[in-house]
Order: sequence, then C-alpha cells, then structure tokens
Amino acid sequence: MAAELAVHSIPGISISISGRQKLKLSDHQAFTLPRSPYLFRPKFPLLVKNRNVVKGEKHLRAVEEEQLQASAVDTQVSETDPSSSKLVLVIGGSGGVGQLVVASLLNRNVKLRLLLRDPQKATTLFGNQNEDILQVRKGDTRNANDIDPSVFEGVTHVICCTGTTAFPSRRWDGDNTPERVDWEGVRNLVSSLPRTLKRLVLVSSVGVTKYNELPWSIMNLFGVLKFKKMGEDFVRKSGLPFTIIRPGRLTDGPYTSYDLNTLLKATAGERRAVVIGQGDKLVGEVSRLVVAEACIQALDIDFTEGQTYEINSVVGEGPGCDTEKWKELFRSAQIQQMAFGSPAP
Repeated sequence: MAAELAVHSIPGISISISGRQKLKLSDHQAFTLPRSPYLFRPKFPLLVKNRNVVKGEKHLRAVEEEQLQASAVDTQVSETDPSSSKLVLVIGGSGGVGQLVVASLLNRNVKLRLLLRDPQKATTLFGNQNEDILQVRKGDTRNANDIDPSVFEGVTHVICCTGTTAFPSRRWDGDNTPERVDWEGVRNLVSSLPRTLKRLVLVSSVGVTKYNELPWSIMNLFGVLKFKKMGEDFVRKSGLPFTIIRPGRLTDGPYTSYDLNTLLKATAGERRAVVIGQGDKLVGEVSRLVVAEACIQALDIDFTEGQTYEINSVVGEGPGCDTEKWKELFRSAQIQQMAFGSPAP
C-alpha cells in the first residue's frame, strides 16, 4: 500500500513511496527514483496523510563496501583500456587513503600519474609498473614553485587525498603542518590545475563547518578543521568541476608499509555498509577503503559535480565497486538534504 508523506515543516514538499519512489517538490516539479532498497529513511517525525507520526533513521545504508580482495581482483572487469584518454593524477598517493586509491585504479587498468615528494616510494609501494599505466613525478604542493606545469599535461581527473595529523606529531616534521598541507597545499594545487579538467575530487573531513563547536573545537586546537575548510572553499570558488568527500574518523590502516599485492587484499572487515550524508551532520567512523572507492566513483558520476558529501561505514554489506549502487547512495543523500535540510555547506 502506498504511503504518502508530507514534510510538516516544509510546505509544498511531499514524498510518495510505492512501486517507484517519488519526491514531489511542488505541484509542477517531481523527481522519480528507481525502486531501491537503499533509499533513505529520515530520522525525525514526518506527518502522514492520516496524521500518524512515524519515525525513521537519518542515514543511508547500501549493499557492499570496496572489496579489494584477490578473489574479487580475478573477476573484476577493467574500467578502461590503457589507451583511453582518461588520465588520473593522484596527489597524496603514498598516504593511507591515497595508496588504496592508486592500488584500486591500477587494478582497474586506469592510467595514473602520481605527484610525490619522494618518487622512490611509488616503487616500494606499487612495484615497477609500465609507464603507460603509472607515471611518477616529483613535486610538493606545499610550495607553488615545486609544481612543474608538465605534471598536468594530459590530465583529465585529479584526486587529492593529502593530509597530516590534527595534533603535533612526527608527521609534522619538515613543516608538514595542517596549514601547510590542508590549506596552502590545496590552494597551490588548485591554482595550477588546467581549466580543461573534468573533475577534481578533494578528501576533507567531517566537522569542518563546526570547528568552533565542541567536540570539534578540540580536534581543531591546531587548526586542522579550519584549514581543511579553507581548502574546500578555495576549491568551490575555483570554477573547476569538483566533488568534496568528507570522511569520518579513518579506520583500517593506514597501510603505509604495504606493497601492491597486500593492498589489493585489504578489506574493511565487517564495516562494509556505506552511510552518505550532506550538511556536515554525520558523526562516526569510516574505512579508508570505503573513502578510496567513494573518490574513484565520484570521478565519473555526473551529478556529484559541485557536491560535498560526508561518508561513514558501518557493519553490514556495502556497494563494493558497483557504480549503480554508489549512484543510489550519492543521489539519496542529495534528495534527503534537499527535502529535510538546509543547503549543504
């Protein structure tokens, strides 16, 4: 039996759920979604036609996470031919998320270029790869003069997953602070990117819009959330096609001393189900494998352009590498935010 829901606090918006789900924004405009078991269930009271109050959950659950296991590797279809014009530049490819991004793209046979401060790390992590597939360039986004313009020749997509620790640590050695990495590094990179770029995916963090509020202000004692938000804002104002991914607290790894074969066998354990939101409301944890797959999927899903998403992972089956399931997750997050929240910051 179809249930028609009307949002109590937003006149003119209604949702119909039957064989096909429909979000009605006005009498003359409606969006229809494919039948989906992953469609969101809002976590606040909704007014039903018979005035009964029902409650749901404010997060999304999907079917499987990024399974980079050897068994899956054998059966996975390559995403693109190495002769394709697609060339992905990965910044931060030797870090916890970046390694998984690179390993997964190599497994898909996608042409890659890495910008690393220490190019030798690429050989240690990913072995000796054919340059038709993996190219490595030396550079440092913290210094604009250390970014050779030739790095961007032929690049169609960019994933930036640079980062450092929120609190002083050995990783801060060599001026590797949040201000230098998350603000100046992102600003220098974005300022150098070609206008022909098809998509920039930036990895940021949940909580960046609330760095003056508890408990986020504790994490931001040394400015990490503030500088990440400054980097986000610079991306938004750049005029480039972008997607911003804000992960929760990162789990699983980092795999900073692993080789390619080990990376491809890494899994997220039981935390494979994916929760995506907008509006900087999510609080929780997320597997680095899930974050890496979200970045890869966002590269080519048209409607993620210009969007910012928060992402967590929980116990359960997830979307794996299935693009259609990822589309459902991203789309549902946008519809939920449009219907029940303010514009995503």
